[in-house]
Amino acid sequence: MAHTIDDLRYLMQRLRDPDAGCPWDLRQDFASIVPHTLEESYELADAIERGDCEQIRQELGDVLFQVIFYSQLAEEEQSFGFAEVVDDIVEKLLRRHPHVFPDGRLRGAGGAGPTATEEGQVKRNWELIKQRERADKAQHGVLDDVPLALPALSRAAKLQKRAAQVKFDWDDTGGVLAKLREELDELEEAVTSGCDSGIEDELGDLLFSCVNLARHLKVEPETALRRASHKFERRFRYVETKLKRSGSSPRDADIDTMNALWQQAKADEG
Repeated sequence: MAHTIDDLRYLMQRLRDPDAGCPWDLRQDFASIVPHTLEESYELADAIERGDCEQIRQELGDVLFQVIFYSQLAEEEQSFGFAEVVDDIVEKLLRRHPHVFPDGRLRGAGGAGPTATEEGQVKRNWELIKQRERADKAQHGVLDDVPLALPALSRAAKLQKRAAQVKFDWDDTGGVLAKLREELDELEEAVTSGCDSGIEDELGDLLFSCVNLARHLKVEPETALRRASHKFERRFRYVETKLKRSGSSPRDADIDTMNALWQQAKADEG
């Protein structure tokens, strides 16, 4: 018989048993688990990107275990439990989907659901509901509760999205592209001047503008950069393989040879 969520919760309780539990699990607290949570989330994202269904299933289990672990820690200090975590997310999703749950009840009357033309309004309503939720939490600043621990690209995109909600944004991609060129010019000036702090500042501005452009183009910057990294890795491995077959290596080959092989890798990809 397949195990259930209750079995997983019981397993976690056994791991945290003060007398017979696992020494490593007993040493952990909220802060110490965070790096593992981030790692498991990235491993899940990687499995999804590779389309590996078996690995996705396993990584989902690892992510779920993180939720169970945090909930167990909270139960031990009597601050909240797994049941409250589930209740909170169900209530939030009911609240944020009035087009599906018009009476706010999980098993109440169903909504008509959004048509393609209504999807934009659904997204706007979602953001309005989130704004009200932040106001209820006494978070009055537009940029309140954007997590500092987010990856830099994702946090930049979220900050820009929040600002855009109050119309602090470019009207179209033309304005963003012009800003991008301006930031590139300023970076070139900083490089010419040789000011290290200026170079860092201007490079940061350039990256921030690239994220802004991605948002306007409806491209997820974190995903785009991950794909670019995978593409670089794939092509560089091609160069390594070709050099190895000829009895050479990247350390021995000249740049012209490696560039020629790089172009071959691009051509082979079509």
